[in-house]
Amino acid sequence: MSLSSHITELRKKHEALSVEVEKATRSPGFSDLQISSLKKQKLRIKEEISRLQQA
Repeated sequence: MSLSSHITELRKKHEALSVEVEKATRSPGFSDLQISSLKKQKLRIKEEISRLQQA
């Protein structure tokens, strides 16, 4: 997998997590812990994208 396609896939995952976080914050069925976990995943992906772009 090329670097650019890997970054593209990470961006897609990041966007999907953004949507999931939005749904979770509006849904009473999600706990704060679950929302926090989603946000942490999203942040890790963002940091990886940033690291790869600098390489």
